[in-house]
Amino acid sequence: MRRIGSVLTAMVALAAAVLFATTATASAAPIRIMPLGDSITGSPGCWRALLWNRLQSTGHTNVDFVGTLPPQGCGVAHDGDNEGHGGYLATNVANQGLLTGWLAATRPDVVLMHFGTNDVWSNIAPATILGAFTTMVNQMRASNPAMKILVAEIIPMNPSSCADCAQRAVTFNNAIPGWAAATTTPQSPITVVDQWTGFSTGGDTYDGVHPNAAGDQKMSDKWYPALVEALGTSVSPPPSGGCAATYQGTGQWQGGFQGEVTVRNTGTAPVSAWTVTWTFADGQRITQLWGGTLSANGSSVTVRNAGWNGQLAPGASTAFGFLASWTGANTAPVPSCTA
Repeated sequence: MRRIGSVLTAMVALAAAVLFATTATASAAPIRIMPLGDSITGSPGCWRALLWNRLQSTGHTNVDFVGTLPPQGCGVAHDGDNEGHGGYLATNVANQGLLTGWLAATRPDVVLMHFGTNDVWSNIAPATILGAFTTMVNQMRASNPAMKILVAEIIPMNPSSCADCAQRAVTFNNAIPGWAAATTTPQSPITVVDQWTGFSTGGDTYDGVHPNAAGDQKMSDKWYPALVEALGTSVSPPPSGGCAATYQGTGQWQGGFQGEVTVRNTGTAPVSAWTVTWTFADGQRITQLWGGTLSANGSSVTVRNAGWNGQLAPGASTAFGFLASWTGANTAPVPSCTA
């Protein structure tokens, strides 16, 4: 009897060890997140890089961005896998069953969907676009019955070639909450993320449709709390980081001038990227810039860090310079910085 008891004890211990190992392995599996949409998501979709790095810096490290498309730039280290297909319409993706294959290849647990911009541009009725959304949601749930789905009210759009697109986007966005309320389920909830409010096509896009650096930051900031809630964890405050930008004119001549902007980390935590913005008051135009990446829309200027000077320790600083043209007046710009 004693021998049998020893054997049983050993078997119970082995079973417990196997159960523990299985449970540990399961708990260690990262949550798979699919960013889904068109070029606003995919090319380069730098809001994804900002979102990924914010998740990492606030302790949400057990995540895996997934998609059949690779990273497409941004100059910032991040998990860039995605399903942001430039030029695609949500209605075509649904009608052609494209999402089914992407889901099978990547097996996401959470989907971040900013989709419908090209459908709105093509003057497709909101009810038709939302019908396509329903088809895709059903495909997501067939792939994973517990899929968590975050659907954006799309950012504003005002392309020069589509005078009616701005209002069409408003009409489409207004229909999304009602559709989501009718389509959500306790097992597979749909969360509407308002990417519209506070977003400006003039200041936050470079062409009236696609976000510039400031727009990428706003999109990341909107996705973050909703995604953290979907992950089942509380929102951690961002580290005490920040930056300041100061301008200095270094030379001026008839029709041209040279300037330098110093960027300083004013927080207590390192920053991995920074963005400086300003608006010229007198119509000045930058003709050359070094030490950063320029995105300009009329008088609005956005400069993101270069690949080598984005990381700043607390108190550290870097600088970029530029040449610009002017006529009539040359009021000094007042830059602002976000990190």
